[in-house]
Amino acid sequence: MNQQRTFIITGASKGIGYALSQRLAADGNHVIGVARHRPPQRFPGHFVTLDVSDGAAVRQTMHRLNAEFRIDGVINNVGLVRPQWLPEVTPDTLDEVLAVNLHPALLATQAALPAMQARGWGRIINIASVTVLGVPQRTAYAAAKSALVSFTRSWALELATQGITVNAVAPGPTETALFRAGNPPGSDSEQRYLAAIPMKRFATPDEIAAAAQFFLSDQASFITGQTLYVDGGASVGVSLL
Repeated sequence: MNQQRTFIITGASKGIGYALSQRLAADGNHVIGVARHRPPQRFPGHFVTLDVSDGAAVRQTMHRLNAEFRIDGVINNVGLVRPQWLPEVTPDTLDEVLAVNLHPALLATQAALPAMQARGWGRIINIASVTVLGVPQRTAYAAAKSALVSFTRSWALELATQGITVNAVAPGPTETALFRAGNPPGSDSEQRYLAAIPMKRFATPDEIAAAAQFFLSDQASFITGQTLYVDGGASVGVSLL
């Protein structure tokens, strides 16, 4: 980072969000973390507890934070997975997963946008997933993350002349609580994922955070509308079936 910035990170209490918070704070930036529960360890910045499934609360909190702080960028990292085979997917489940993955991203970005536009500098990062390329039992989650990729491309075009870049990071399987909840050690699903990753291991949260950190930097000022797969090679013509 070239100078101190202030970034909002949703889903910041653990995993990729927490790792990115640590990286940004270590570079001297001010980090505002948002999540349903406080992290078990000390948070390296300002932390706000928020139920991101409550749209009214998200809207109110984001506007309050933007009034209180000079927000330079937003990292939309919060996610919800409901693994289901196709016959099990219900409209209610689909709506829940879409809402939690997409509504906070839209509301957080909308709240921060006017100040970024006024300054002529801003960064928006959407955390997507390699599942957008197709993974069993991810009908709802892959649809939500695919929508985030579409958000990225559309917002990048709208903001391209305003000094605001919009990019997505699409992690492969990563050692997070969210991933392990559906893929415990020794499970068939764990082995299926490992078999599809050329590097034959899962990512660490810090490896994903490093990619997002670059997109937030001044060095990435001419990159916008892109989705970067950080997946150990899994997206290079390899099926996760």
